[in-house]
Amino acid sequence: MQDLEPAAGVLYLVGTPIGNRDDLSPRALKVLAGVDRIACEDTRHSGLLLAGFGIRSKLISFHAHNHLARIPQLLEALERGERLAVISDAGLPGICDPGEELVAAARAAGRTVICIPGPCALTTALVSSGLPSGRFCFEGFLPPKRNPRRARLKELADEPRTLVLYEAPHRLLELLEDLLEALGDRPLQVARELTKRHEQQIGPTVGAALVHFRGTPALGECTLVLGGAPPVIEAAPDEQELLAELQRRVAAGASPRDAARQLAEATGLSRRTLYGLLHRNGEP
Repeated sequence: MQDLEPAAGVLYLVGTPIGNRDDLSPRALKVLAGVDRIACEDTRHSGLLLAGFGIRSKLISFHAHNHLARIPQLLEALERGERLAVISDAGLPGICDPGEELVAAARAAGRTVICIPGPCALTTALVSSGLPSGRFCFEGFLPPKRNPRRARLKELADEPRTLVLYEAPHRLLELLEDLLEALGDRPLQVARELTKRHEQQIGPTVGAALVHFRGTPALGECTLVLGGAPPVIEAAPDEQELLAELQRRVAAGASPRDAARQLAEATGLSRRTLYGLLHRNGEP
């Protein structure tokens, strides 16, 4: 199948470098060189990248401000049998950009969609953070205004999985302040300049990152990897309270065995343990 790439009438999602140009794969180069058209966020930015690899494919702008008009045009191109690629300014298209809507529309129209894997800030920051990566929750960009952002953080307060966020540099301090206030001083790594010479991971906590970026303003978009909500440690049940509840049930007419069974069902505690508690305190 790969020998036939790029194929007619197929939409290719192609991952492009998030920093280091050497991360553009041979397969991605082959597809980008062979397609009839490349939809991209910024034709100047992508044109410079592709020119560096000797690729002169026809570029068409496709971004948040024109995607509603572009999607029908791109679907028509696929219908005509054009070989079409979509790229973002950096990383995998379709994550926090209108590529997601194009893919959905192409699938709905019965077109073949193939992803050419490549760099992605989300996974790169996550696996290099040292925080749990077996289960995680990607939230992308939170609302830029403070009140909606705080409301969203309140919804995420009890999320136990590692959280991954994107943020623009000029809003990073506000986000860190809100994280500290809403979620506490959790483990955190702020990744910037990923795959580049001056790559950084700033942490290890929200508070430490806040101190750093108050003194050293962030440059470039940041990926934040935040520890999930700590597990809730329930207090051990109070024996006197349990005994009082058992005795209340016995006084209401239940046998000691039935009282222990009922309370065990209500609390998840051992029936035998509860019955023993009654027995030690003089119940037959």
